Amino acid sequence: MNIGALIIGDELLSGKRQDRHFNHLQSVLAARGLELSWTIIVGDDPIQLERFLAFSLASNDLVFSFGGIGATPDDRTRQSVAHAAQVPLIRHPEAVFEIEQKYGDAAYPNRILMAELPEGSLIIPNSINRVPGFSLNNHHFMPGFPEMSWPMLMWILDTHYPHLKNTVPLNEQTIYVFKGRESDLLHAMNEVLERYPELRLSSLPHLSDTPHIELSLRGDKAQITDAMFILKTAIEQAGFSWANQLTESQ
Repeated sequence: MNIGALIIGDELLSGKRQDRHFNHLQSVLAARGLELSWTIIVGDDPIQLERFLAFSLASNDLVFSFGGIGATPDDRTRQSVAHAAQVPLIRHPEAVFEIEQKYGDAAYPNRILMAELPEGSLIIPNSINRVPGFSLNNHHFMPGFPEMSWPMLMWILDTHYPHLKNTVPLNEQTIYVFKGRESDLLHAMNEVLERYPELRLSSLPHLSDTPHIELSLRGDKAQITDAMFILKTAIEQAGFSWANQLTESQ
């Protein structure tokens, strides 16, 4: 299962606020042996929101969304999810109960609007003010406030995905290529991926006092060993040197 993140808000794109969700989500997932496949930061424009939501809802990805589920006119996530999923907004009875329990008569006429969720949604409990988030399929929509959304994130993982752990390859090997060019090693990289399609290859050039390429493979240990032999052979045949550590020289 691929994991994605939608981080929503004009204030992030304008620079009025700095995003804190991306790094936090990375660390929470890493603690469970998981990692993100993609992340999208998008503003509050409903056309843009629906465009990206249509993309993600059409997949089987697990998606965590932060922001835009309030009742003010610039909060359009609930409506955009409903449009993208082609379902109506309905006043969710459990969400109504939570908001009424917290605010009583003051829930009306405005706070109760946050109980209008896409049909088929399940609520996500909010331990701070009881205004819930919501889940639709494998998409989970939370407020933009970290104080609210981060406990909700943990609740989602513990409640719906306790079995989802350790999907990231445990084995990784990195070598450093000196005085080399990626273009001269493309044939070897393509050979590796053709022969070992389940491996994840990463090639990161560094322009520094010591220019080098950081070349990594992740996946099955035996396949990594065989694939690294192919890469190292190609590196040496091209007249370049490689090392297991950046400070080494071979």
